[in-house]
Amino acid sequence: MNRPVLAALISALSPLLLSACSKPAPPAEEKPAAAAVAPAPSAAPAAVAPAPKAAEPLKIAYSDWPGWVAWDIAVQKGWFKEEGVEVDFKWFEYAPSMEAYSAGKVDAVAVTNGDALVTGSSGSPSVAIVINDYSNGNDMIVAKAGIKSVADLKGKKIGVEVGLVDHLLLLNALASAKLTEKDVKIVNVPTDQTPQTLKSGSVDAVAAWQPNSGAALREVPGSTAIFTSANVPGLIYDVLAVNPKSLTERRADWAKVVKVWFRIAAFVKDEKNLDEAAKIMSARVGLTPDAYKKLMGGTAFQDLAGDLAHFKKGDSLESIYGSSKTVDEFNLKNNVYKAPVKYEEYLDPSIVEEIGKSKS
Repeated sequence: MNRPVLAALISALSPLLLSACSKPAPPAEEKPAAAAVAPAPSAAPAAVAPAPKAAEPLKIAYSDWPGWVAWDIAVQKGWFKEEGVEVDFKWFEYAPSMEAYSAGKVDAVAVTNGDALVTGSSGSPSVAIVINDYSNGNDMIVAKAGIKSVADLKGKKIGVEVGLVDHLLLLNALASAKLTEKDVKIVNVPTDQTPQTLKSGSVDAVAAWQPNSGAALREVPGSTAIFTSANVPGLIYDVLAVNPKSLTERRADWAKVVKVWFRIAAFVKDEKNLDEAAKIMSARVGLTPDAYKKLMGGTAFQDLAGDLAHFKKGDSLESIYGSSKTVDEFNLKNNVYKAPVKYEEYLDPSIVEEIGKSKS
């Protein structure tokens, strides 16, 4: 699923020359001349090893989605520093964030499990090491005034970015009313243009995610969300997808990032922190804290227990494996890519499982 949204390298430490301090030598004992020996040659000064080069920050591309904006909480509170890892978060619109990952400009990208497959099919595979959330209402089918149910969409025009995950949401919505794509007219509309497209009257409904779905509801009088991701929980998971090479070379650092995420999730899920979390997150996207709380409510943030549960293999949407299988089938059917993707290779629960064992 699309979501709407360079770092300075750390200079190598200059080798430090260590100066040795020595005590004054004690007076030499007097020896008979016959016993005198030549002084031993002085030892060569020990070579000083250069200080190790500091590791570069891990570079992560993220964009406008509550489950990813939440990373800002840890940035502002200094939790990465406390954990002993330096991370450089780079803000993008969603599609450019994936492009930056594909171009090798970042080490990881915040992405949906389905879009990770799309990016990988074009030559840039990744591995999801932590589940941030699943969409629980923020992805919506928003219809104009007068359309009150999915059944009312029969014969109507629906704007959606074809081939992306809200197209999949639309198919699930239609199926719930025993309709198919043949019963409606699909209009390919970029997701960030869905609010104005609905407002213009050129379509009868749109499929979009926040903040676009919310904008459509605000800007189109009488509009209604007639189906949301809360109707199909687990259809859309949001993850941190890491370059496999970076994961292999710096696994310990990525494990620290995962630990920080669980600290974030615990913070966000604690009601007493809601105001502070909303203040930090809303500032990133230019909304008021009260407005942002509504977006947070449609996002099922995942803590350690949630990740352990959803990383279990299974065919249902309760498992990210089942969800990824569903998306892979959708992508093939809609010619997003031509051959099945080995979606299991895009998921690595091992760090989450290790953290879980350490807590038990």
